[in-house]
Amino acid sequence: MHTPPTKLTEADARRSLHDHLLEKAARARERYGPRIDADAILKILSDPDFIRYPTGIRFDSAGLEPGEFGYPMPLGDHPSRGFCLVLHPSFEHRRQLWPTLIAYHIPPINYGEIASPEDCEQFAAALLGVDIDTYYDTLCSLVDSIPGQVHASGSTS
Repeated sequence: MHTPPTKLTEADARRSLHDHLLEKAARARERYGPRIDADAILKILSDPDFIRYPTGIRFDSAGLEPGEFGYPMPLGDHPSRGFCLVLHPSFEHRRQLWPTLIAYHIPPINYGEIASPEDCEQFAAALLGVDIDTYYDTLCSLVDSIPGQVHASGSTS
């Protein structure tokens, strides 16, 4: 007897990606943790079990939008060419912050635009072993610490 294919919804796909990201974060944390420091996050970035495409890091403010601490810059017309993760230069000598900043960008490097900001936050929080609210508050504080950053109050740092 032939069973008709199951129709998957967008919500099913989102749940599947969410579960997959949490599983990847748990495996990376198991392999490189439990504490993910700068050295560990750099190892994760070079491990093909956790990052699909070659990825390097550059500290540069060129191309950053207001309120943006970093972005994965494609190095060619196809993801297989790799990425350069551009991070604001104010973080270059603050290695203890790299895991918080870098972990956020792993889902979009691996999955492109399908990875939502919520996916990025959930993956990073799971990888770093903190709850989502703690991760989000920490990330917001780091963004607010960028020199010249305009805050919600209208003041600049």
